[in-house]
Amino acid sequence: MKEIRNILILTGAGISAESGIPVFRSETGLWEQHRVEDVATYEGFMRNKPLVHEFYNKMRRNLFNVRPNPAHAALARLAGEWKKGRVSLITQNIDNLHEAAGSENVIHMHGELMRISCESCGAVVDWDKDSSVDTRCPKCGKAAMRPHIVWFGEIPYHMENIDELLRNCDLFISVGTSGVVYPAANFARMTHALGAYNIEFNLEKSATAGSFDRGIYGKAGTTLPEFVDGLLKTGNLDFLDR
Repeated sequence: MKEIRNILILTGAGISAESGIPVFRSETGLWEQHRVEDVATYEGFMRNKPLVHEFYNKMRRNLFNVRPNPAHAALARLAGEWKKGRVSLITQNIDNLHEAAGSENVIHMHGELMRISCESCGAVVDWDKDSSVDTRCPKCGKAAMRPHIVWFGEIPYHMENIDELLRNCDLFISVGTSGVVYPAANFARMTHALGAYNIEFNLEKSATAGSFDRGIYGKAGTTLPEFVDGLLKTGNLDFLDR
């Protein structure tokens, strides 16, 4: 195994589920008792903007009632204490639990509940209260705000940066991801093909388990802190086989 310098982490709904945030289940066709087409597509937004604003308002309010768990804290610790290279964190989650645990420069590829964006001027602004069709953009003054969320059919944010990180990591860690949502479902295949060592942390094998060199299964709040302890103490992955 080559020396580990750059570490890239991808997190999904499973890590936040341990903090009490419901997992989005696309196979049911419902998200928080709403049709996905109504609250997670641009077409749904255009049909009923008040409904979509209130849907995300409710989710945003709920963030004040949840806390990061030990898995979030472990990733923040890894980024803070790893000295051999860079640690980068990509999340598919729209919550702010990584930041609440102390992680910095988190790449939110699917957007953020704590931000809204202007369809008129493109401004993205931090937002911790309710929004509506009457909310005016702090930059241009127009009432053209939308949740800063990547909906189905839209291109995820920061893909150029993500591509660079995927191409230059030595260790790729996936935490709480199903392996069925694209383009993130391709990340492990790409890093594996480029020679990175891949590890997945999950309750059970993901749909892309074949692209991982090792799977560590169980609650990430238990398994991930133990892993981070071992990695920081040794600087390599030899401790996994002891």
